[in-house]
Amino acid sequence: MAQSRSMVSKPGPEQKIHVLEVLGNAIVGGMENYVHNLIKYLPADEFRVSLLCPFESGFTNALRSEGRDVYIAPLRDDPPWRTIELICTLIRAENVDLLHAHLMNAHTVAAIAGTLSGIPTVATLHGMSLQPQEISVARNTNSHTIVVCREAWSQAMAVGLAPETVSLVPNGVDLAVYHPGSVDRAHFRDAIQVSHDALLVGFVGRLAWEKGPDKFLKAADYILQRRPDVHFAMIGTGSMEKELAIAAKRMGIEKNLHMAGLWREPSGVYPALDLMLHTSRADAMPLAVLEAMASGVPVVAIGVGGVPEMIETGETGLLVGTSEWPGIVSGFPGDWEGVARAALTLIDQPDRLKRMSASSVARATACYDIRQSAAKTGQIFREMRKIPNIASGTIRPLEKRACSSAGF
Repeated sequence: MAQSRSMVSKPGPEQKIHVLEVLGNAIVGGMENYVHNLIKYLPADEFRVSLLCPFESGFTNALRSEGRDVYIAPLRDDPPWRTIELICTLIRAENVDLLHAHLMNAHTVAAIAGTLSGIPTVATLHGMSLQPQEISVARNTNSHTIVVCREAWSQAMAVGLAPETVSLVPNGVDLAVYHPGSVDRAHFRDAIQVSHDALLVGFVGRLAWEKGPDKFLKAADYILQRRPDVHFAMIGTGSMEKELAIAAKRMGIEKNLHMAGLWREPSGVYPALDLMLHTSRADAMPLAVLEAMASGVPVVAIGVGGVPEMIETGETGLLVGTSEWPGIVSGFPGDWEGVARAALTLIDQPDRLKRMSASSVARATACYDIRQSAAKTGQIFREMRKIPNIASGTIRPLEKRACSSAGF
């Protein structure tokens, strides 16, 4: 029989709630940035946070440099027993009170270990849709599910997850780091050798198929055929990097396309941009869009996942539809061509870009402050720890956010 949580030593009421964050990846990506922001803003006098990652990386090194305990164990969708065993051991030895998982492989192993050890598991799903295994794990282990966009919440309700076991907590951005005056806009431009007065349009994200960097390239080519004075910067690395460089040369746009790679301090990039294009094929609530908004950069985006909840079209940027469903009312065609045409419209209206810049900062400040997201997540942790029988998996519904236009 599994050892119940009541049979092991528990922290007294005066001690902190110990959360073990279980991460399914450890690269420099949106999920990892989310976790880093969250643990930074959880109240340090209430919470102690440790982390388990699948491999060592610059991300794990940064966490340790901040004084965090980081453990390494293999994580797969079909989890190895030794990882389950390690988490159960950490729960007993370190008095872990709650597991918080990110990505399906982490959710699966954390939910099994949490069930065996008698402590609650919370899983934050960072995608715009739920995978069958995630649904099965939530149902069979009664883990609590946090989703970051309304589309994922709607699916969770449609597949029959109990409303009290699902919370909608949108991503947030660190407004102390991302703001229009974070750095001199000349800093990044000098690094990529773009003049201070040139129009600079950016892409920020992994250079991977799902993020649509190839669509950004097509949009850049379309724009340059009509405005050869515009420059484009791609910030990020990934599996498509070489392919994109070859494509840019084939298109003849390599002189105006600056592949900046992975930028150590992303907050130093956005103030240099006049406009950002978000051409992702699938996204829930991308941090790159939030970071751009907080930095005063208008965004033209394909309206996938939670992106339509973020951008107030016509005020903070422009939305276009997908190739499958171009039904977003924007006056532009769907997919990358619509992004290109919308971008050209804004490029030709510098005063409108300035107004959108100010509106973007105001919206990010009002609706997407990381302190709001951390506070709501901390509330969920407190409520889950209070539940006498974790098999019930229930918590009180969260109060609605003030920004009704964001869809929650």
